[in-house]
Amino acid sequence: MPDYFILKNYLLLKWILTIGIFFCLSGCKSKQNNDNPEPPGPVVTGKAQVWLTKGDKSKLLNREADLSITGSTSSNWPVITVDTTFKYQVMEGFGAALTGSSAYLLHQRMDVTTRAATLQKLFDPENGIGISYLRLTMGASDFSLSDFSYDDPPAGETDFDLQHFSLGPDNDDVVPVLKEILQISPSIGLMGSPWSPPAWMKTNNSMKGGKLKTTCYSVYADYFVRYIQAMQSHGITISAVTLQNEPLYFTASYPCMEMQPEEQLVFIKNNVGPKFSAAGINTKIIIYDHNWDNTSYAISILNDATARQYIAGTAFHAYAGDVSAMSTVHYAHPDKDLYFTEISGGAWAVNFGSNLMWNMKNIFIGTTLNWSRTALLWNLALDQNWGPQNNGCSNCRGVITYNVSNGQITYNEEYYSIAHFSKFVRPGATRVTATLQQALTNLQAVAFINSDGSKVLVVCNDGSDFKTFTVKQGKRFFAYSISPQSVVTLTW
Repeated sequence: MPDYFILKNYLLLKWILTIGIFFCLSGCKSKQNNDNPEPPGPVVTGKAQVWLTKGDKSKLLNREADLSITGSTSSNWPVITVDTTFKYQVMEGFGAALTGSSAYLLHQRMDVTTRAATLQKLFDPENGIGISYLRLTMGASDFSLSDFSYDDPPAGETDFDLQHFSLGPDNDDVVPVLKEILQISPSIGLMGSPWSPPAWMKTNNSMKGGKLKTTCYSVYADYFVRYIQAMQSHGITISAVTLQNEPLYFTASYPCMEMQPEEQLVFIKNNVGPKFSAAGINTKIIIYDHNWDNTSYAISILNDATARQYIAGTAFHAYAGDVSAMSTVHYAHPDKDLYFTEISGGAWAVNFGSNLMWNMKNIFIGTTLNWSRTALLWNLALDQNWGPQNNGCSNCRGVITYNVSNGQITYNEEYYSIAHFSKFVRPGATRVTATLQQALTNLQAVAFINSDGSKVLVVCNDGSDFKTFTVKQGKRFFAYSISPQSVVTLTW
C-alpha cells in the first residue's frame, strides 16, 4: 500500500513538473516572440560642427557640441534644404581695408609680439578667423596720416613721365604689414582703390574735389600700371583695382574726385584697359565702387561692347540704397562679377546684437545672396579715439580697436561678423542653394561648398524666439535650434 501511494505521488509530481516546464517554456517563448522593442535610431553618418555668436555676447564664435548627421529623419521641424547641384558665384574672400591708419597702428604702435599675435588672430584660418581679402587705399584716404599720392612733384610742376613715382608713405607701414600678413596668408586677395589722383592731374590742382584732366587720362592709366608693378616688386600681388572710390561723392574735406560714368567709360576703354593689356597685367578692373542707390552707372559702362571686355565687375558700398541693387546689375550683365567693398560701423550704432544682425542680413548673407564675390568692411584697425583720421569720419569703428594708452585690443562685432564667413568659406568656395521653409520666419541663410567638398551653412535669427530646424542635404539630415539674435555657422 505505501508503495502504491509513493508511485502515485511520484507520477503526479512528474506530471505537474512536466506541465509546469511546458507552460514555462511556452510562456518564455511567447514573451520573447511578442516583445516589441524600440526600433534602432537612424544610423549616424557623420558630424556637423557648430560655431555660435549670440547678440548678448554670452557666446562669441564659440565651438559648440557637434551635431549627428543621419541618413533619415523622423522630426517634423521646418527644413532648410541645401542643394549643392545648383551653383552660383565663386567666392574670392571676406575681410576689411588695410588703410594707412590701420597699418600705422599695427606697425608703429603695437610691439612686435602683440602685432604677431594679432595678425595670427586676424588672418590664420586655424588659429584665427582667416581673413582672406583686403582692400588697400592707393595713396591717401580719410584714414591716412596725411594727404599724399604716389607722384607728388614740387608745387606747380607736372610729371607726365612719372619720374617722381614712389609708394612713398605706404613703404613706411602698409608694405611692411602686408609682408607680415603674406607670411600667414600667402594667397590673400588684395584690391587697390584710389581716393584721388595726384593733384597736378586734376582740374582744380587739388587732391580734394575736381576731375581728372582729359590730358591726364593716359598718364593716370600709367600710374595704375606703375602701382601694380611697384607692389609686385615687394612680392605683393594686387588682385584687382577699382578706378575711383565713391566717384559721385566729391565735396569731402579729404582726398576725393568726381568721375561720372561717361568719364570712367572713356578712361577704361581708351586708357586703363589697353595699357593693362600692353603691360601684360592680369589685375582685374572693377568699376563704380559706390553705393547701392545707383545701378545705371555700372550698367551704362557695361553696355559698351569695347569697354566691357576689360572689366571684371562692379563694386558697391552700403551707405545708401538696398542690397538688391547688386542683383539688378547681375541680371543686366550676368557674365560680369559683383564685389562688396565698404561699410563701416561706428559710435552711432553701439548695440552689439543689433549690429551683428544688420551685418548678417545686409552685408554677409545679404551681399552673397545677391551675387557678391567679396564682403569687405572699412578700417581693419582703429584706436580708442576712432583714428588716426584725415578729415573724414570722426567716429567710425574698426574691425578691432587698439587702445594705444593701455595696449588693450577689443574685437568688435565687425570681427565676429567677418569670422562667421572668412574662417569657413574659403577662397574658391561656391555659393549653392539654401531654401528655407516658410515657417522659418526671421531666419536668413546662405550656403556654400568649398573646393575640398566641405559644406557651410550660415544662419542668423533676427527674431525674439528660438527656431529649430532640420538641415537636409542630399540624403543626410541634422537638426539645430538657434537662439534669438544669434548667428551660427554649421559645417560638415
